[in-house]
Amino acid sequence: MFYGAVVWDPWLIVSQIVCLQCLYYLTLGILLSILVGARVSRMSLVYFFDFSTLTASTVTGWLAIAGFLLSSVAGAGYILFLIERAKKCLDFSATLYIIHLFVCIMYGGWPSSLTWWIVNLTGLVLMALLGEWLCIRRELREIPITRLRSSKFYMQLAIHVKFYEHASYFPILAHMEWSY
Repeated sequence: MFYGAVVWDPWLIVSQIVCLQCLYYLTLGILLSILVGARVSRMSLVYFFDFSTLTASTVTGWLAIAGFLLSSVAGAGYILFLIERAKKCLDFSATLYIIHLFVCIMYGGWPSSLTWWIVNLTGLVLMALLGEWLCIRRELREIPITRLRSSKFYMQLAIHVKFYEHASYFPILAHMEWSY
């Protein structure tokens, strides 16, 4: 799809949201199983959705916080490949964390821990800003045109044609010989 075309495609938007959410939870699960799984006897969904596990008073809590923040960094990379537009990064990041908030409310009630709010808002800001920065870097890359640049003859021909078109404006150029 061309970036200039304004197309309302709700199925594309919903599929991007679902893919981003699934990849985020998959990454979070892998990171939590590596970081927290070594310290607890049994991994469960509590570490995903219960606000009481994100605490700064235990080592396990700090490892869970690290898992959430690293997942937001990975989410910025997913945004780069799934969304591809810098101006949509905040929308998709906020949608991911709003859905996560609703799932947490359904699982364990309203998050009353200040640490949970700080970690998730930091993750939201980190994912949105890093995703936007990555998308802007990609959007500003130079488009390589190797086929035209590699042909020296065509480049010289194009330059000479341009000069020849404007030769009537400059009388001295009209009398010059052009060699190929």
